[in-house]
Amino acid sequence: MKRKLNYIKFFVAIGLITSLSACEKSLDEMTYDKFGETSFYKTPEDAKLAVTAVYSKMNPDGYAIWGCGYPGVVPQSSASTDELICSWGWPGWEMFNKLNLSETFPGDALFQFYNQLMPAITNATIAMDKIQGMNMPDETLKQKYVGELKALRAHYSQILYNYYGPVPVRLNPADAANPNAAPIPRPSQQEMVAQIEKDYKEALDALPKAADLSAADYGRFTKDACMMGLVKLYMHEKRWQDVITYCRQLQQMGHSLQTNYSDIFSYANNGSSQEILLAVSTRMDASDGNLWLAHALPGNYADPTGKALTQWGGYKMPWATYDKFDPSDKRLARLLVKWRTSTGDIYDARANHVIGAIPMKYGVDPNATGETHGTNIVVWRYADVLLSLAEAINETAGPTTEAYDLVKTVRARAGLGGLPDGLSKDDFRKKLMDERLFEFWCEGGSRREDLIRWGTYIQRAKDAGSTFVKPEFVLWPIPRKVIDETKGVVKQNPGYN
Repeated sequence: MKRKLNYIKFFVAIGLITSLSACEKSLDEMTYDKFGETSFYKTPEDAKLAVTAVYSKMNPDGYAIWGCGYPGVVPQSSASTDELICSWGWPGWEMFNKLNLSETFPGDALFQFYNQLMPAITNATIAMDKIQGMNMPDETLKQKYVGELKALRAHYSQILYNYYGPVPVRLNPADAANPNAAPIPRPSQQEMVAQIEKDYKEALDALPKAADLSAADYGRFTKDACMMGLVKLYMHEKRWQDVITYCRQLQQMGHSLQTNYSDIFSYANNGSSQEILLAVSTRMDASDGNLWLAHALPGNYADPTGKALTQWGGYKMPWATYDKFDPSDKRLARLLVKWRTSTGDIYDARANHVIGAIPMKYGVDPNATGETHGTNIVVWRYADVLLSLAEAINETAGPTTEAYDLVKTVRARAGLGGLPDGLSKDDFRKKLMDERLFEFWCEGGSRREDLIRWGTYIQRAKDAGSTFVKPEFVLWPIPRKVIDETKGVVKQNPGYN
């Protein structure tokens, strides 16, 4: 992932492993007629290219899932909660914030994850089957590739489940490769969760630890990332004992908090697994760069090193959210309120009626030119293990000494003391709700997941003045084209009919 792909081979791999069948596979018909089983899936390099093609949906540029624009997980999660607003004129930003959701949402934004990830899951299923049928001299490598595909299928399915509920993913390779296969209905919640869980667990057995991953493979799934995927799944399902089990296993994997919060999101930290459990590797000279700073930095910001940057100045954190932070919280260093301009003056955003603080989050790539940076996108990290474990302990046993200590460890890095003694279970949960905001703002899609789990997602929109929100809007709508093409076999989510 970290090395630049051979793009000719990359598109060959895409062509070979992409099959099209109704809505579960792709919404855009494509034809491939030059390559087949006789010319591919013959060598270990072919297998690697096929796996890398499935990883392509992780890339942060354009319309990919971990991108920095509106089709990405982080912008959609953050903008639909209290941690992100945008000063651009596109109406979708305010509609996200007010949860004014519909099948006609601007830019088909609510369909992006479905349109991108359903065919990616089909690709993973087909590639998995083909690689399992290959004769490869290194059986361990073969099983690693299959494990990566299972982890990717679990990860993509998990995103879909979080945003749409259960979806009709193709798990049978013969059906996945058959353009004329009959449409399948949506599975039950229990079936969807069981499949994600199964894929993660089987992948976990085949993959290396993060500490053993080669530098060239950084950004690929590991045992550690699969465990964290399971933690996120179990948090969603409130399976607290399972959360505790896997968090404790992750505590034994050699991870720790980095000393400085800002360093986590720096270019110099690329390739680190000390705290980071899963990152999307980026590079500025390919189609997988980090565009976060371009979306966030205001036009009058002057980089201290004198580097010329592209600065579109859209993303802001609302003042009401920013003001929840303790003024001495070191994590505020990544949220700009005052900055030096090109004239040498200090600009005060609040005094100049800017609508919020600037969520800088990522550091500048010293090699950047223009909008694209090569600072890796952080998906999951060890601080989430500690705070998830604290929450699960509190839900099962109340605020024990261990739960207090876990939160204290995270807060200590931010230069803060522990939580007040004597909190009730409910009060401890409320403190954790704030702590997760302070620690994970604009990161990994965490805020939306958290608010839904705590039952505050819909009320937050109401409190923001929304007259459009419905209780059902904890889920996005299924694309209408899917429902029409399957003749109603795939049903729409409640609240959108």
